[in-house]
Amino acid sequence: MVKPAADWTERSLDLSRLLARAGLGDRAAFATLYERTSSHLFAVVLRINRDRAQAEDILQEVYVNVWRAAQSFDAAQSQPLTWLTSIARNRAIDSLRRVQTQPQMQTLGSAAGGADAEDEDVYDTVADAAPGPLDLLSRATDARAVTQCMDKLTALQRQSVALAFYQGLSHAEVAQQMRQPLGTVKSWVRRALMTLKGCLQGAVVRDGKDD
Repeated sequence: MVKPAADWTERSLDLSRLLARAGLGDRAAFATLYERTSSHLFAVVLRINRDRAQAEDILQEVYVNVWRAAQSFDAAQSQPLTWLTSIARNRAIDSLRRVQTQPQMQTLGSAAGGADAEDEDVYDTVADAAPGPLDLLSRATDARAVTQCMDKLTALQRQSVALAFYQGLSHAEVAQQMRQPLGTVKSWVRRALMTLKGCLQGAVVRDGKDD
Protein backbone atom coordinates (compact mmCIF):
# COMPACT_ATOMS: atom_id res chain seq x y z
CA MET A 1 0.00 0.00 0.00
CA VAL A 2 1.38 3.39 -1.02
CA LYS A 3 1.67 5.95 1.73
CA PRO A 4 -0.28 9.18 1.17
CA ALA A 5 1.97 11.95 -0.12
CA ALA A 6 1.45 13.78 3.14
CA ASP A 7 3.34 10.97 4.91
CA TRP A 8 6.27 10.95 2.51
CA THR A 9 9.77 11.93 3.54
CA GLU A 10 11.08 15.28 2.37
CA ARG A 11 13.28 13.46 -0.12
CA SER A 12 10.30 11.70 -1.69
CA LEU A 13 8.38 14.94 -1.93
CA ASP A 14 11.38 16.63 -3.53
CA LEU A 15 11.82 13.85 -6.09
CA SER A 16 8.10 13.98 -6.86
CA ARG A 17 8.35 17.70 -7.55
CA LEU A 18 11.39 17.16 -9.79
CA LEU A 19 9.56 14.46 -11.74
CA ALA A 20 6.55 16.73 -12.20
CA ARG A 21 8.75 19.52 -13.54
CA ALA A 22 10.67 17.12 -15.77
CA GLY A 23 7.35 15.93 -17.14
CA LEU A 24 6.72 19.50 -18.24
CA GLY A 25 10.06 19.59 -20.07
CA ASP A 26 12.17 21.25 -17.37
CA ARG A 27 15.70 20.05 -18.21
CA ALA A 28 17.23 21.65 -15.12
CA ALA A 29 14.84 19.69 -12.90
CA PHE A 30 15.69 16.53 -14.81
CA ALA A 31 19.42 17.15 -14.33
CA THR A 32 18.85 17.58 -10.59
CA LEU A 33 16.79 14.39 -10.53
CA TYR A 34 19.66 12.55 -12.21
CA GLU A 35 22.18 13.86 -9.69
CA ARG A 36 20.05 12.77 -6.74
CA THR A 37 19.06 9.31 -7.96
CA SER A 38 21.66 8.02 -10.44
CA SER A 39 23.95 6.40 -7.86
CA HIS A 40 21.03 4.45 -6.39
CA LEU A 41 19.70 3.34 -9.78
CA PHE A 42 23.18 2.39 -10.97
CA ALA A 43 23.52 0.10 -7.95
CA VAL A 44 20.14 -1.48 -8.79
CA VAL A 45 21.22 -2.15 -12.38
CA LEU A 46 24.64 -3.45 -11.35
CA ARG A 47 23.12 -5.97 -8.95
CA ILE A 48 21.29 -7.54 -11.91
CA ASN A 49 23.77 -7.00 -14.75
CA ARG A 50 27.23 -7.19 -13.21
CA ASP A 51 29.04 -6.01 -16.34
CA ARG A 52 29.91 -2.45 -15.36
CA ALA A 53 30.19 -1.14 -18.92
CA GLN A 54 26.80 -2.59 -19.81
CA ALA A 55 25.32 -1.27 -16.56
CA GLU A 56 26.45 2.24 -17.46
CA ASP A 57 24.77 1.96 -20.87
CA ILE A 58 21.62 0.61 -19.26
CA LEU A 59 21.57 3.52 -16.82
CA GLN A 60 21.53 5.94 -19.74
CA GLU A 61 18.61 4.03 -21.25
CA VAL A 62 16.83 4.27 -17.90
CA TYR A 63 17.04 8.05 -17.83
CA VAL A 64 15.99 8.38 -21.45
CA ASN A 65 12.92 6.37 -20.47
CA VAL A 66 12.39 8.50 -17.35
CA TRP A 67 12.56 11.71 -19.40
CA ARG A 68 9.96 10.39 -21.82
CA ALA A 69 7.69 8.95 -19.14
CA ALA A 70 8.04 11.53 -16.36
CA GLN A 71 4.66 13.01 -17.17
CA SER A 72 3.02 9.64 -16.51
CA PHE A 73 4.32 9.36 -12.93
CA ASP A 74 1.36 8.99 -10.57
CA ALA A 75 2.05 9.78 -6.92
CA ALA A 76 -1.12 7.92 -5.97
CA GLN A 77 0.33 4.66 -7.32
CA SER A 78 3.90 4.68 -6.02
CA GLN A 79 6.59 6.79 -4.45
CA PRO A 80 9.04 8.38 -6.90
CA LEU A 81 12.09 6.30 -5.99
CA THR A 82 10.02 3.10 -6.19
CA TRP A 83 8.85 4.11 -9.66
CA LEU A 84 12.38 4.94 -10.79
CA THR A 85 13.76 1.71 -9.35
CA SER A 86 11.12 -0.30 -11.20
CA ILE A 87 12.19 1.25 -14.51
CA ALA A 88 15.87 0.55 -13.77
CA ARG A 89 15.18 -3.03 -12.74
CA ASN A 90 13.09 -3.75 -15.83
CA ARG A 91 15.76 -2.32 -18.13
CA ALA A 92 18.43 -4.42 -16.43
CA ILE A 93 16.27 -7.55 -16.78
CA ASP A 94 15.75 -6.73 -20.46
CA SER A 95 19.54 -6.66 -20.88
CA LEU A 96 19.72 -10.23 -19.56
CA ARG A 97 16.92 -11.24 -21.90
CA ARG A 98 18.89 -9.87 -24.85
CA VAL A 99 21.77 -12.14 -23.86
CA GLN A 100 19.33 -15.05 -23.83
CA THR A 101 18.67 -14.56 -27.55
CA GLN A 102 22.23 -15.69 -28.33
CA PRO A 103 22.55 -19.04 -26.53
CA GLN A 104 24.66 -20.53 -29.32
CA MET A 105 27.61 -18.35 -28.35
CA GLN A 106 27.53 -19.80 -24.84
CA THR A 107 27.25 -23.32 -26.22
CA LEU A 108 30.32 -22.90 -28.43
CA GLY A 109 32.31 -21.60 -25.51
CA SER A 110 31.21 -24.41 -23.23
CA ALA A 111 31.98 -27.10 -25.80
CA ALA A 112 35.68 -26.61 -25.14
CA GLY A 113 35.19 -27.85 -21.57
CA GLY A 114 37.22 -26.75 -18.58
CA ALA A 115 36.59 -23.58 -16.61
CA ASP A 116 34.69 -21.91 -19.45
CA ALA A 117 32.16 -24.73 -19.48
CA GLU A 118 31.76 -24.49 -15.71
CA ASP A 119 30.93 -20.80 -16.02
CA GLU A 120 28.18 -21.36 -18.63
CA ASP A 121 25.18 -19.15 -17.91
CA VAL A 122 22.27 -21.43 -17.04
CA TYR A 123 19.84 -18.78 -18.24
CA ASP A 124 20.98 -19.55 -21.79
CA THR A 125 20.25 -23.24 -21.43
CA VAL A 126 16.52 -22.56 -21.27
CA ALA A 127 16.44 -19.90 -23.98
CA ASP A 128 14.32 -20.39 -27.09
CA ALA A 129 12.21 -18.30 -29.42
CA ALA A 130 9.56 -17.80 -26.73
CA PRO A 131 9.93 -15.23 -23.92
CA GLY A 132 12.47 -16.38 -21.34
CA PRO A 133 11.76 -16.96 -17.66
CA LEU A 134 13.33 -13.64 -16.65
CA ASP A 135 11.23 -11.79 -19.22
CA LEU A 136 8.09 -13.59 -18.07
CA LEU A 137 8.88 -12.85 -14.45
CA SER A 138 9.26 -9.15 -15.20
CA ARG A 139 5.97 -9.17 -17.15
CA ALA A 140 4.00 -11.06 -14.52
CA THR A 141 3.19 -7.97 -12.49
CA ASP A 142 0.46 -9.71 -10.55
CA ALA A 143 2.16 -10.48 -7.23
CA ARG A 144 -0.26 -13.36 -6.60
CA ALA A 145 0.69 -15.05 -9.89
CA VAL A 146 4.40 -14.73 -9.10
CA THR A 147 3.86 -16.10 -5.59
CA GLN A 148 1.84 -19.04 -6.87
CA CYS A 149 4.55 -19.90 -9.40
CA MET A 150 7.31 -19.56 -6.81
CA ASP A 151 5.37 -21.93 -4.54
CA LYS A 152 5.86 -24.64 -7.15
CA LEU A 153 9.60 -24.60 -6.42
CA THR A 154 11.40 -26.35 -3.61
CA ALA A 155 12.73 -24.21 -0.78
CA LEU A 156 16.30 -24.52 -2.10
CA GLN A 157 15.22 -23.62 -5.63
CA ARG A 158 13.36 -20.55 -4.34
CA GLN A 159 16.40 -19.44 -2.38
CA SER A 160 18.79 -19.90 -5.31
CA VAL A 161 16.50 -18.04 -7.73
CA ALA A 162 15.95 -15.22 -5.22
CA LEU A 163 19.70 -14.75 -4.79
CA ALA A 164 20.44 -14.97 -8.52
CA PHE A 165 17.47 -12.97 -9.82
CA TYR A 166 16.44 -10.48 -7.18
CA GLN A 167 19.90 -9.82 -5.73
CA GLY A 168 21.80 -10.23 -9.01
CA LEU A 169 24.40 -12.65 -7.62
CA SER A 170 26.47 -14.85 -9.94
CA HIS A 171 26.07 -18.60 -9.69
CA ALA A 172 29.42 -18.85 -7.93
CA GLU A 173 28.30 -16.26 -5.38
CA VAL A 174 24.99 -18.08 -4.86
CA ALA A 175 26.88 -21.34 -4.32
CA GLN A 176 29.20 -19.67 -1.84
CA GLN A 177 26.34 -18.07 0.09
CA MET A 178 24.33 -21.29 0.19
CA ARG A 179 27.45 -23.37 0.90
CA GLN A 180 26.64 -25.77 -1.89
CA PRO A 181 28.64 -27.06 -4.90
CA LEU A 182 28.45 -24.78 -7.94
CA GLY A 183 27.11 -27.58 -10.15
CA THR A 184 24.32 -28.30 -7.69
CA VAL A 185 23.28 -24.63 -7.55
CA LYS A 186 23.28 -24.39 -11.34
CA SER A 187 21.04 -27.45 -11.51
CA TRP A 188 18.63 -25.91 -8.99
CA VAL A 189 18.48 -22.63 -10.89
CA ARG A 190 18.08 -24.34 -14.27
CA ARG A 191 15.21 -26.51 -13.08
CA ALA A 192 13.61 -23.61 -11.23
CA LEU A 193 13.73 -21.37 -14.31
CA MET A 194 12.17 -24.08 -16.47
CA THR A 195 9.39 -24.55 -13.91
CA LEU A 196 8.84 -20.79 -13.62
CA LYS A 197 8.83 -20.40 -17.38
CA GLY A 198 6.00 -22.89 -17.84
CA CYS A 199 4.01 -21.47 -14.94
CA LEU A 200 4.46 -17.81 -15.88
CA GLN A 201 3.69 -18.42 -19.54
CA GLY A 202 0.32 -19.71 -18.40
CA ALA A 203 -0.14 -16.70 -16.11
CA VAL A 204 0.69 -14.22 -18.89
CA VAL A 205 -1.68 -15.97 -21.32
CA ARG A 206 -4.50 -15.97 -18.77
CA ASP A 207 -3.86 -12.32 -18.00
CA GLY A 208 -4.00 -11.47 -21.70
CA LYS A 209 -7.35 -13.25 -22.07
CA ASP A 210 -8.73 -11.36 -19.09
CA ASP A 211 -7.84 -8.10 -20.82
